[in-house]
Amino acid sequence: MENTKTKIVTAVGTILIIGAIFGMKYVIDLLKYKKTIAEIKINNVNLNKAKDGSYIGEFNANFLASKVNVKVRDHKIIDIIFIKHKYDRGKPAEAIISKVIAEQSLKVDTVSGATNSSKVILKSIENALSQDQE
Repeated sequence: MENTKTKIVTAVGTILIIGAIFGMKYVIDLLKYKKTIAEIKINNVNLNKAKDGSYIGEFNANFLASKVNVKVRDHKIIDIIFIKHKYDRGKPAEAIISKVIAEQSLKVDTVSGATNSSKVILKSIENALSQDQE
């Protein structure tokens, strides 16, 4: 009987320790995510310098990530295709693509309710277009 109690206490203790480790990892990841999102600064790119072509850009903020293929012709963004979009509730942010193409600018309003995903998408577009201007 004593041996069974020891095994149960050991098992419960092990489960609690593992749970605490995963909980701490989640909190650390969440703090990194919030810091990354807070530090995102979207810079507009000069499309007059953009050469015709297709450019891949990505941005990873841990819980959110975006990888896009931006197509440029005659100094205009003609298409943006998602290669990857990791989101929580940020699926509506994908609508920002049409805003960027219509405005030919990264200085567009984020999608309400999906602000963080919008920022991640915009940053991935900026990263794609910036390759051509370095």
